[in-house]
Amino acid sequence: MKVKVSKSRKVFLVINFIVMALVVFVTLYPFIYLIAQSFSSDRAVAAGKVSFYPIEFTTATYKYVLKKIEFYQFYANTILYGIFGTIISVAATAILAYPLSKNRLRLNKFFIPFCIFTMYFSGGMIPNYILVAQWLHLRDTVWAILLPGAISTFNLLLMKSFFAGLPEELEEAAAIDGMGTYSIFTKIVVPLSKPIIATMCLFYLVGLWNEWFGPFIYLDTKSKWPVALWVRQLVEGANNVELGSGAEESQITTTIKSASMVLTSLPIICVYPFVQKYFVKGMTMGAVKG
Repeated sequence: MKVKVSKSRKVFLVINFIVMALVVFVTLYPFIYLIAQSFSSDRAVAAGKVSFYPIEFTTATYKYVLKKIEFYQFYANTILYGIFGTIISVAATAILAYPLSKNRLRLNKFFIPFCIFTMYFSGGMIPNYILVAQWLHLRDTVWAILLPGAISTFNLLLMKSFFAGLPEELEEAAAIDGMGTYSIFTKIVVPLSKPIIATMCLFYLVGLWNEWFGPFIYLDTKSKWPVALWVRQLVEGANNVELGSGAEESQITTTIKSASMVLTSLPIICVYPFVQKYFVKGMTMGAVKG
């Protein structure tokens, strides 16, 4: 049985398709341009010939980056920071968000506004540096990267809203059966919160993967650098890189930063499709039920 579509509906669908196509194009074009640039010669990039596809195709840039042993070391550092930092951040955010989601706790009237205040006002870079480097003595340690930004206020409020939307009857029934607060949280609340936990994991992982400013300030030992800081230093000094006298190597100085950015972005792009359904569900439920 065919359903007749009105003209106004057809016009809406056409306009909607055009708008969404433009949004997709604007979103994807920077990455497409970056890939095309990374496979192009330096002459083509300098002449402004590169747009959607590589000009004077070459893989010399990737060969140069992948031959660097330090690239793999920095990559391994980033993976470790991402894994352990995400675990710490998600655990800390959940532990704080759960009690904040309970309106019956009277002190929440103080703690919730206090947390929101920190989202709009911070102590500033210098006080933060003094706290981390001098008072806590975390300079040149991995904890200086993992602990200061362990809890994001935005993520905290999002997770709090999700917890507040869970049925109270489940927790009450568990309490009647003799379960304590910690058992209820770990055995009932956490299993029901997979969408928001996956969303938080993605948020924190992306933030840690792209973080370079914190390591730039706190890490003195180069061997502890994440790959994002290495790419940043590479971009800053790309024009001064000496690659040898070969014709193929001489084409790399401009495109090397593009290839490095592509290589460092690929893992996050590959991870996103696997958590997309949880991401959308977690964002929707957390926002609506807040």
